[in-house]
Amino acid sequence: MLLTGYCKHIFRPECNPRFQSVHCVAELEDDVSEALPYLNAVLGGFEYIVDPPSVTFKAYGKLITVYGTRIAINALNDEAEAETILRWLKKEINEAWENRERIEPRFQGQSTPQFLEILKLLPRTNCGVCGEPTCTVFALRMSERAKDPEDCPPLDAGNSARLTEYLSRLEVES
Repeated sequence: MLLTGYCKHIFRPECNPRFQSVHCVAELEDDVSEALPYLNAVLGGFEYIVDPPSVTFKAYGKLITVYGTRIAINALNDEAEAETILRWLKKEINEAWENRERIEPRFQGQSTPQFLEILKLLPRTNCGVCGEPTCTVFALRMSERAKDPEDCPPLDAGNSARLTEYLSRLEVES
């Protein structure tokens, strides 16, 4: 077992303490840097940094970054959700490390969706139903993989399918 434990810190963003969501930073008891290329291969990180090593991906609808000695998770509902994700990540990190002989490590992220290609397919009504102030911001969040087509209720089925196909094509090409 590579990762034996962690100590989590839950907080509200200082820039806007009225945010309903909380963030979590977990300090790891063990350095997992060597496991990150394997974790990247298994979880399909969209950003991988070699030095210092880190991998960022989306899981549970959250942006998660794993560094050598800490994990950062954004926009959580509460501490219980943070604990659920941290337990899952601990398992994933340890399994990736234990199975590293069978995993081709990845030292780069997946291709990033182009925000203008996404924006072209959005309704561009700036209705805010998705939780973002404008369709432009929503497109940016999609390009960061923080939002998905189904997060835009006014998006028609045809453009939703086109966006889903576009995003899935990028995952295959990486």
